[in-house]
Amino acid sequence: MKTRGTSLNPHNRYQPRVIARSRDSEWYQPEEDDPNPDSMATEVVDEQVRTIISRNNSPDVPFDQSINPYRGCEHACIYCFARPTHAYWDMSPGLDFETRLIAKPGAARQLRRELDKPGYTPSPIALGVNTDAYQPLERDRRITRSVLEVLSEYRHPVSIITKGALILRDLDLLSELAAQGLCSVRISLTTLSNDLKRRMEPRTAAPATRLKMIAQLASAGVPTGIILGPVIPFINDHEIEDILSAASDAGATRASWIMLRLPLELDELFQDWLHRHFPDRAERVMNRIRDLRGGKHNDSQFGRRMTGTGPYAELIRQRFNHRARKLGLTLHETEPLRTDLFRRPGGEQIALW
Repeated sequence: MKTRGTSLNPHNRYQPRVIARSRDSEWYQPEEDDPNPDSMATEVVDEQVRTIISRNNSPDVPFDQSINPYRGCEHACIYCFARPTHAYWDMSPGLDFETRLIAKPGAARQLRRELDKPGYTPSPIALGVNTDAYQPLERDRRITRSVLEVLSEYRHPVSIITKGALILRDLDLLSELAAQGLCSVRISLTTLSNDLKRRMEPRTAAPATRLKMIAQLASAGVPTGIILGPVIPFINDHEIEDILSAASDAGATRASWIMLRLPLELDELFQDWLHRHFPDRAERVMNRIRDLRGGKHNDSQFGRRMTGTGPYAELIRQRFNHRARKLGLTLHETEPLRTDLFRRPGGEQIALW
């Protein structure tokens, strides 16, 4: 049995072993007034990886190392900037991205190899950046947990970005890491509206559930903040102050925001979604996006691709910063994590103090 992309094998980089069927688990959070929640079948292919730590030198992101246990994401967020990457595997950034997934079951084993290299120098690893490490598939595959187990064994710092309630399953590991100054979490919180969540992020935890996630993580001693990303003009920008207040009440200590980005094929996908769900304001939204992006729909330049430019971008920045400071939330900066505790179990220990 094959799915599109399984025949690709450039330089043995993609070797499918298993294709399984799964459906959304209880971690999907349908609302009480939604009698027919979306539950789409997914196909999963295993990828045998030769490297697992990705590195970048972008000045726009606060990390230089990341791990993505999966490619593609069941959460189906219409705005996801990672959608175009699925085209590399000869799959569509639309439905294929949501239902034809690639798992990396050897991630933990490969991570050990890379951490054991004599030249490796520890710095925080961001977990689940392109696609959510706690999407429903993780319930059965447990790849994210296996990675966390290795990081805990090596006393390696890790930061996590997620909107998946499944993260609470791993509170034992996260609290242990956090107690050593080795872990921080950011919850993606884009709206407090159940209706908008269903349209924009159909297979994700409800807003109220995400606030409970913040509260439970904070209660367990895990430094927790939020990312309001993306801010979408005339769709969720009016919620900025309320989102920050709700997050602060739940126990968040940090907050940042990202403006909507529309790279490559995502532009067409988003506009189609926009005209179907918000035909009354679709043109206003796109006009404002062009204002933000120098007359285009996307601007990939460092320093402005995450925020946009112009009066509207400045207004969002001022509104966000004003409310965050009033609430005592730390802006932008990531939680400082320790690197001096790193050790190789049974082998060389690196001391950085």
